Amino acid sequence: MPESGQKTTQGHIVRPPSVVPGAVSVPAARRAGLLVTLVLGGLTALPPLSMDMYLPALPDVTRSLTAPAATVQLTLTACLAGMALGQLVVGPMSDKWGRRRPLLVGMVVYVLATAVCAFAPSAELLIAFRLLQGLAGAAGIVIARAVVRDLYDGVEMARFFSTLMLISGVAPIIAPLIGGQILRITDWRGVFHVLAVIGVLLTLVVWRFLHETLPPERRQEGGVGQALRTMRGLLADRVFTGYMLAGGLAFAALFAYISASPFVVQEIYGASPQTFSLLFGLNSVGLVAVGQVNGKLLVGRVSLDKALGVGLSVILLASTALLLMTTGVFGEVGLVPIAAGLFVLMSAMGLAMPNTNAQALMRTPHAAGSASALLGTSSFLIGAVASPLVGIAGERTAVPMAVVQVSCAAAALACFLLLCRPWRAGSSS
Repeated sequence: MPESGQKTTQGHIVRPPSVVPGAVSVPAARRAGLLVTLVLGGLTALPPLSMDMYLPALPDVTRSLTAPAATVQLTLTACLAGMALGQLVVGPMSDKWGRRRPLLVGMVVYVLATAVCAFAPSAELLIAFRLLQGLAGAAGIVIARAVVRDLYDGVEMARFFSTLMLISGVAPIIAPLIGGQILRITDWRGVFHVLAVIGVLLTLVVWRFLHETLPPERRQEGGVGQALRTMRGLLADRVFTGYMLAGGLAFAALFAYISASPFVVQEIYGASPQTFSLLFGLNSVGLVAVGQVNGKLLVGRVSLDKALGVGLSVILLASTALLLMTTGVFGEVGLVPIAAGLFVLMSAMGLAMPNTNAQALMRTPHAAGSASALLGTSSFLIGAVASPLVGIAGERTAVPMAVVQVSCAAAALACFLLLCRPWRAGSSS
């Protein structure tokens, strides 16, 4: 493996001092580590920016393109589907050709697709290029995780994922606010102009500062058939599949919250849009804060499996409390208890999400791109299936949201215990 400062066919290998013996001086390595953190954080933040900056513009798009609201909603679905499916394509590509080239190609396509979205004359064309935007934007998500696996191992990887959560967790909070401010000075097309500029800047930063992290001797050979065999081998690994399903199901509980909370908080409990925004922001802060506690205090002192088990257990307890409150077991409850339950549930995601990623990727140094693709795609697909179920009984009851969350949390904990078997020697880190 080339050490820091040595050339490969794609550029320099950047390695932290804790991973590569004989690395460059500690201050230089720290500067490189901070730069890599910011670049990877930007890549993981771009998809939520692409989704959430656009949300305040939906009514504007409906009027501008004279399209039904249901058709315009498909622009969100298309982008989400593209992000899910794109990871399955880009992940194996990055194992075969390295991280840098597929990422740069994906970023260029993202910029072009976003620019076309800004000039789309019809809803149908907007849907098509939102799909392409999602497919290309998936490169940032999947390759960022693969790069982390290339650079780090063990507790260092878990710490890095917690740091990434700090950056990417802020994106859903500020994205609608940015979108709303853009709409003050221009129309919905201006949102895509801003996203295109962000894409150009991030592409230039990646081209200049994110060097190749997968040397040729560690790359996968073969084409599509080999990629499919690699993924099949990963899925045959019971422990990897356990972490993948546990993470995906926990993410589905999060998706259920995102889908239902505007109706639950505003329509059922009578909160204003401003109060909803405040609660949404507080919940996101809780998730980020617990993620930092995980990375800064727990990792290295407590095994990753113990932290993960606590996180999944708290999610199950919080969702159970929400179910009991929404079904009237405790009588009439107001917004404050419901908001407290949602805050606890969201905060516990800061233990579940980084540790499932770290534990799964630790088992797959030979195929980090394919493993990252499976982790990302499973989370998006399970979340996409779970989120519509929260409205199955209409907008006037929060019971379906709580039922979905309890079911996903219980299934996540069951997958973790039955497939990962963390009590066995060697299961935990």
